[in-house]
Amino acid sequence: MRPLRTLLFAPGNRPRILQKVGQCGADAVILDLEDAVPIAEKAATRPAVAAAVQAITSVPVYVRINPLVATTGFSQAIGEADIDAVVCPALAGIILPKAESPDDVRQADTLLTTLEEQRGIAPGSIDLVPIIETALGVQRAYDIATAGTRVKHCAFGAGDFTRDIGVRWSRREMESQYARSALVVASRAAGLEAPFDTVWVDLQDQRGLVRSARFAKQLGFQGKMLIHPSQVAPVNAVFAPSEAEVAFARRVVAAFQEAEAMGLASIQLEGQFIDYPIVESARQVLAMAAAGNPANV
Repeated sequence: MRPLRTLLFAPGNRPRILQKVGQCGADAVILDLEDAVPIAEKAATRPAVAAAVQAITSVPVYVRINPLVATTGFSQAIGEADIDAVVCPALAGIILPKAESPDDVRQADTLLTTLEEQRGIAPGSIDLVPIIETALGVQRAYDIATAGTRVKHCAFGAGDFTRDIGVRWSRREMESQYARSALVVASRAAGLEAPFDTVWVDLQDQRGLVRSARFAKQLGFQGKMLIHPSQVAPVNAVFAPSEAEVAFARRVVAAFQEAEAMGLASIQLEGQFIDYPIVESARQVLAMAAAGNPANV
């Protein structure tokens, strides 16, 4: 599975944006039926989103649905209707907002399994990406991450999280460091790919965006969710390894392959100790580089 550095949101009720979002350079797109769409427009928006899922062929397409559990202003059926409207062979996955319990994942999993069978889609081919964005979700992150085989990644949502714990979402984001680190650790413990970081909402502050992306990378996230095409290139650059990192990773992998052929499980290369964990990290660097420029890796 290729790493995803950037996942660009597109409001489901904006047809012109839906037509262009797949051409913006993001590694994946998220068509939004939740926060970006007013309650009164959600039902009417579903057909356009379903059509866009099939029309966008250049990158993986995810759909963020409305919550499956009853929340203020919603009934349980609204999230289920979202899933029913968009499931098709072209759909990469469902983004599950405000996940707080393994039951949230299991409920979506059951519905997807039924729809895959009814529509002739390969079983289990549609992923689930729970967004952890409440205190309870953080506390249960490992249980959510292990609730079903459809979950390959989780994601973090700072806006709802900071609102839930009663603090201001600051530009330095220190108030969410614990939660973000907890999600990275829970994802790793569950055997998942690294998670996706929260959006950056200030479109005028590119320096802040880059700082946030670098912080997320340092914490262990593989990429970041975005809300505007102007954010794609800077964040892709942050999560892409440098030329020096790629070159060193190539040397590590090549040298270790030679060492393995001689029955060795550790070596020294350029003054550094190299063993299996280091080699696996080098392979991850090459995989991330391939996501941005496959021809040069």
